[in-house]
Amino acid sequence: MPDKQRESGRRKLLDQIRRTGPIPRIELSELTGISRATVTTITAELLQNGLIREVPRESAEPEGRRGRPRVDLKIDGASHLVVGAKISNNLISLVLLDFSGNQIGTLETEMTRAVFEAQELANVISNAVDQLAQSAGFALRDISGVGVGIAGIVDATRGFAYWSPSLKQRNVEFGNLLTQTLGLPAFIDNDANLVAVAEKTFGLGQAHSDFIVVTIESGVGMGLVIGNELYRGTRGCGAEFGHTKVHLDGALCRCGQRGCLEAYVADYALLREAMTVPGADPNVDPGTRIEALLSNAKAGEATAKSIVDRAGRMFALGLANLVNIFDPQLIILAGEQMQFDHLFADAVIAEMRKSIVQIDKAPPEVVIHKWGNLMWARGAAAYALDNVSEIALSGLNENAD
Repeated sequence: MPDKQRESGRRKLLDQIRRTGPIPRIELSELTGISRATVTTITAELLQNGLIREVPRESAEPEGRRGRPRVDLKIDGASHLVVGAKISNNLISLVLLDFSGNQIGTLETEMTRAVFEAQELANVISNAVDQLAQSAGFALRDISGVGVGIAGIVDATRGFAYWSPSLKQRNVEFGNLLTQTLGLPAFIDNDANLVAVAEKTFGLGQAHSDFIVVTIESGVGMGLVIGNELYRGTRGCGAEFGHTKVHLDGALCRCGQRGCLEAYVADYALLREAMTVPGADPNVDPGTRIEALLSNAKAGEATAKSIVDRAGRMFALGLANLVNIFDPQLIILAGEQMQFDHLFADAVIAEMRKSIVQIDKAPPEVVIHKWGNLMWARGAAAYALDNVSEIALSGLNENAD
């Protein structure tokens, strides 16, 4: 069998076993279109290298039935462990998964500040991963890979952070730096992309081939799945919804440009505008200030209502642009700001629908998914799981040479 065909077959079979196992070999052949003989050959390799294992088939057949016991195949969860991490403003959230994708440990710990030198942040992540591993009864060396979701513009293929609000420097090979600091493979991506991975793997996107996830937290992010594949763009800068322009020469965005969508709807934008509300106290906790702004807007206070209404209009405009460009089956709104309703109120969704191309067919469904940080981290872990699987399968090629 040619090497590329063998590699493709291994990947397809391992993915299918992970999705549907325990599963018999004959059903693997039927679901993947790979011949029974090839399934037998490849699964023997996967068994020999400890990536899968045989388990007795649960059967209603009589116990006295003669012949070889029938077995199914499943992922060997103990063969690899992966960690996923989500970097927030002042918090790092982590999950530990086995190779089957089962969650076996979690950790959330506060960080001393929101912005770090690159090596400092790598040290923070490494220490947190070590702490999580120990809490679950493992050592750092037992981990096969770490996935990290970080806000900003990231080229996931290169592990390169062009810009992130969590880093003081621009243009950092953060994936390589983190790999060196941890002493094990590390994979980084934009955090909103990894929410889309989580939705596709565990959440509302499982039944959809085309959907969009929009995240609203300290910034505005987007993950885009087209044809069951995450779209990143040619430079890793695709789907930067928060930095699409909604106002010429408008409000200053933290990326350094003006008129970006997130400069009107993100946490920091609302906090900046909240200081114009009569009686605003800059010494109050940021979360409390946002709640006060939204509460005042609902109560009819003119300045607060103007700020919140403008955020809603800008967000509706941005969503309408997404629908007109991509025409997705589903739009999922996620993130910390989903605890409030000012960006998904009926009036905002109605405004979006008025601005999309009108045809004799229902517009995309818009749903709210109030993910916690640990669920974001599960997306990062799923990303690590994919990469660790690729490394493991590449190792089979080396052993075969």
